[in-house]
Amino acid sequence: MKWRSVSKNSGGLFDLDIKQEMILNFEEKMSAPDFWDDNERAQSTIAEMNAVKSVVDEYERMQSEQEDLETMLELAEEEDDEEMDAELKKSVAGLVAKVAEFELQLLLFEPYDKLNAILELHPGAGGTESQDWCQMLYRMYTRWAEKHGFKVELLDYLAGDEAGIKSVTISVKGHNAYGYLKAEKGVHRLVRISPFDAAGRRHTSFVSCDIMPEIDDDIEIEIRSEDLKVDTYRASGAGGQHINKTESAIRITHVPSGIVVSCQTQRSQIQNRERAMQMLRSKLYERKIEEQQKHLAEIRGEQSDIAWGSQIRSYVFHPYSMVKDHRTSVETGNVGAVMDGDLDMFIDGYLRSKIRHEEN
Repeated sequence: MKWRSVSKNSGGLFDLDIKQEMILNFEEKMSAPDFWDDNERAQSTIAEMNAVKSVVDEYERMQSEQEDLETMLELAEEEDDEEMDAELKKSVAGLVAKVAEFELQLLLFEPYDKLNAILELHPGAGGTESQDWCQMLYRMYTRWAEKHGFKVELLDYLAGDEAGIKSVTISVKGHNAYGYLKAEKGVHRLVRISPFDAAGRRHTSFVSCDIMPEIDDDIEIEIRSEDLKVDTYRASGAGGQHINKTESAIRITHVPSGIVVSCQTQRSQIQNRERAMQMLRSKLYERKIEEQQKHLAEIRGEQSDIAWGSQIRSYVFHPYSMVKDHRTSVETGNVGAVMDGDLDMFIDGYLRSKIRHEEN
């Protein structure tokens, strides 16, 4: 039965000895006399150690639960008790679900998976229709983050002329936020009867979702001041009236790469600039990763998808209800649940398929 060996079901991704050695290394760092000299780095180290400890604790809890179930199985076989059989099946199903969730966590092993994520949504052509779709996706991701205990911070928001959103940028804070959300990068397609079409015709809309790890100061990204063009403007949209009174919003253009970032939701121009610079570092780091992956793909002779042309998922509201991920073929007819933040089946499918692809 699946639950008889948790370690086998983890696909060899989990090594208890390695995790315990990592904890010992963290504890050694924390015992150093100068550990608390840099409070921010110390807190980051403690958070990393606690994350590893939580994985080890969960593994050991599942092992203990597995042993209890094996004992329970032996008793059930001896006594031929239907009530005990029913309880056993329920307990096994619960453990199988825990194993699946545990496996998913183990798939997040790349160095930047553990970081916070910066998520950007940009509607394609289509005016109000696409901007409304952008608003719907913004709500979907916010709901997903809330369900997983992540903190969402609004960084930039540009409202649509009639409805919806022209663009929005948020920070999703929490352990492994980027590791999970990287599955969402690409173009999302909506098919529905438009509420903005008086003739009730069916429309297709597109929104691009860009995901970047929120890079901290420990990772060095060279940014020269002479390569930056900085503009200030008056903030608008969500965020409170205090942000609209002065030109506190910041837009930074990195001239060599053409990357543009903006932030308007902080209380001062200095805070917005600091946040925008963090976003710029993240974008430059993400581009560096993409260039490395593209180079590896060329070596392997593979075709790399162009981001905006890479339609990863379709959401069909009419003439039938279905959400389908085109990379993994994972699909569901429960469109309402998906739009309410139920994305785990798609994230799980993507991460598992990515591992299988790399193994091949």
